[in-house]
Amino acid sequence: MVRIALPFVALAAALALVPAGAARADDKKLSDEEFVRTAAAAGMFEVKSAQFAVDQASSDKVKTFARHLIEDHTKANQELMALAARKGWTVTPGVEQKQADKLAKLGKLTGGSFETAFVKEQVDAHEEAIKLFERQAKDGKDKDLKDWADKKLDALKEHLKMAKDLSKDK
Repeated sequence: MVRIALPFVALAAALALVPAGAARADDKKLSDEEFVRTAAAAGMFEVKSAQFAVDQASSDKVKTFARHLIEDHTKANQELMALAARKGWTVTPGVEQKQADKLAKLGKLTGGSFETAFVKEQVDAHEEAIKLFERQAKDGKDKDLKDWADKKLDALKEHLKMAKDLSKDK
């Protein structure tokens, strides 16, 4: 597993932001390209927030969960970028402003406060991602992208279950 550690100060400078007009997961209809941009931003948020958890959490359970997220979402992000490239879709990796704001707040927390906020963010993010991916698997136009989204649902649901289990400990 490759782990990229960014200090919080460097993170703010390193994050590219998805354009303000980018679609959100709660929108009714997304084009395939909008889904890719939204899913890529969500995946980047997962990796960045989990990197914080590896560095800032005190609980071994939270750190183990974070490492699992980093591994799974890094792989999924790479697959998604490769698929987008094959389709000729331009995707600038980055997070949305709302996600950047959440990362900034997480970056200022430590210990139990961090863990509680991190786990809550994971529950919320995975619930939103599941809706996004289910909608794409059902309504997307591109068969390859629909199939990819459908295949990722099990992992997203597993992550949600893990986050909910951790939230019971908090």
